[in-house]
Amino acid sequence: MINIMLPDGSVRQYEKGTTAMQIALSISEGLARNVLAAEVNGEVWDASRAIEEDAKVKLLTWNDEKGKATYWHSSAHLLAEALEILYPGVKFGIGPAIETGFYYDVDFGDRDFSSDDFKQIEDKMLELAKKKEVFERRDVSKAEALAYFTEKGDEYKLDLIKDLDDGTITFYSQGDFTDLCRGPHIPHTGTIKAIKLMNVAGAYWRGDETRKQLTRIYGVTFPKASELTEYLKMIEEAKKRDHRKLGRELELFAFSEKVGMGLPLWLPKGAALRQKLMDFLQRAQLKAGYEPVVTPHIGHKQLYVTSGHYEKYGEDAFQPIRTPVEGEEFFLKPMNCPHHCEIYKTKPRSYKDLPVRFAEFGTVYRYEQSGELHGLTRVRGFTQDDAHLFCRPDQVKEEFKKVIDLVLYVFGALGFDDYTAQVSLRDPDNRTKYIGSDENWDLAEKSIIEAASEKGLKTVVEYGEAAFYGPKLDFMVKDALGRKWQLGTIQVDYNLPERFELEYTGSDNQKHRPVMIHRAPFGSLERFVAVLIEHCAGQFPLWLAPEQFIVLPVSEKYEEYAKNLLESLNNSDIRGLIDLRDEKVGRKIRDAEVKKIPYMLIVGEKEVESGMVSVRKHGSVDLGSMDSGAFKELLIKEITV
Repeated sequence: MINIMLPDGSVRQYEKGTTAMQIALSISEGLARNVLAAEVNGEVWDASRAIEEDAKVKLLTWNDEKGKATYWHSSAHLLAEALEILYPGVKFGIGPAIETGFYYDVDFGDRDFSSDDFKQIEDKMLELAKKKEVFERRDVSKAEALAYFTEKGDEYKLDLIKDLDDGTITFYSQGDFTDLCRGPHIPHTGTIKAIKLMNVAGAYWRGDETRKQLTRIYGVTFPKASELTEYLKMIEEAKKRDHRKLGRELELFAFSEKVGMGLPLWLPKGAALRQKLMDFLQRAQLKAGYEPVVTPHIGHKQLYVTSGHYEKYGEDAFQPIRTPVEGEEFFLKPMNCPHHCEIYKTKPRSYKDLPVRFAEFGTVYRYEQSGELHGLTRVRGFTQDDAHLFCRPDQVKEEFKKVIDLVLYVFGALGFDDYTAQVSLRDPDNRTKYIGSDENWDLAEKSIIEAASEKGLKTVVEYGEAAFYGPKLDFMVKDALGRKWQLGTIQVDYNLPERFELEYTGSDNQKHRPVMIHRAPFGSLERFVAVLIEHCAGQFPLWLAPEQFIVLPVSEKYEEYAKNLLESLNNSDIRGLIDLRDEKVGRKIRDAEVKKIPYMLIVGEKEVESGMVSVRKHGSVDLGSMDSGAFKELLIKEITV
């Protein structure tokens, strides 16, 4: 018999070789019908795979992220099966699950392929799914795997196999289709009820531009047709909210080929919005005891060699800046933390001085691949709302909790109320990606887990997602459409203080190493603004809106009154403008609605005679007439954060 611990902490005994599906059946038939896979000792397995020893088991359904990932990876195999039937001789690259759905990279040979072919492929996938084909796992030797795909003439699978170790290779089959895959998969194809192929793109094999370009087919599947319908509605709404589209329409930012790909230009309205965000966080930081600092945009190569960034990220950096001095090289800074370490070292520190908190809106540069650039969410130059706290080991947890409070304050002020805190830890199977001792890593990970627990955060643990110098708490935020974004991060670091030989004098009059906490509530201003635009569809909270009101005189006869009204409100630090175009007021109102200006003040004969103003709120909400003082109070109350 073996002991199986379930997520609620209960332990049940089963015969050795029991599967997760059998465990589900022992609980209820309804649960078993919904099981897609199982997490066994932290690793996702097929529900049909035998468990041979004591284990912690979590049954995964559509409601679990890892359950969805298994479902979508299985859907990629179903796509490949359909393609092999419809296009004999087709060859396959890789077909992973992605955040929503899946893709498969395909070599169609000389055949033309486009989205016009999607319908027949979807029909074939549904036809195959109805057969409830079982996914069967089989261990194969490397020689057998090479022989199989040599016979098929699939050079892409052969290229993958050559990097695998004998004894670690598995095939999965469903129906007449067999693929190289480590799994896991859902029990059978019958749970795939709704299928939509979304788009097609080109993708170089293994991301290498010198190799053949394959056809990448993206798709998504669901257990219910209604869920696909809802998803497609969300996609249409997302197109309307696309920050690139709204960024142009609202005149917030732009890109220029002459300036360079991935280097955003902030236009006046966007710069105003960005400045308001910075002012908001700056006020909160000063209140919390942070000290502003400013560092250069470049640094000597040795700075990043010392920090470890050169070794880890050198290939992703811009090319070095070489000076007239022989062998002297500078880099555009990829991170602010090495600079802040050097600021810490500018004078001796005592245990009484700690914690020290340095904050900077620091612009950094990373040479992202051109194919990965996307609006403001993936750029080559971006500004982090960066801060680094240097504290004693006994202060780490308390400081970490204070940073959590600051992050949640930011989210609350901007309407992000649906979030999960992801505890990002080391990959237990590959320690070579990280610097520092196991002892320090264990201390850092313990501090994060305890702080998150004591603050009552809803958390998930992800192994392999830590920074190279320390574990993290990453805030995964859902926007108004339910999409997940990573915003805000806090990291505990015992390693950079060691590499930079940072010290403080303790109460024992001996030298000690401080611990470093990295944090950025926004993450980066660029990415945060992009997510905020899409979250609120460009209708920013009033305190953040670049233009909070617009005065619309009905005709030129009322322009003087309108200008005086504008000046009065502007003098109260309420931001607005006036529309003096020779257009009918109806056109002015429509244009103000398109620009998503929160309030419209309509001024005509009646308003001038009464000394009032007719107020209209964005979204066609008529608030009636009020005097300018009452309107001013209305705005000031709404602006306060």
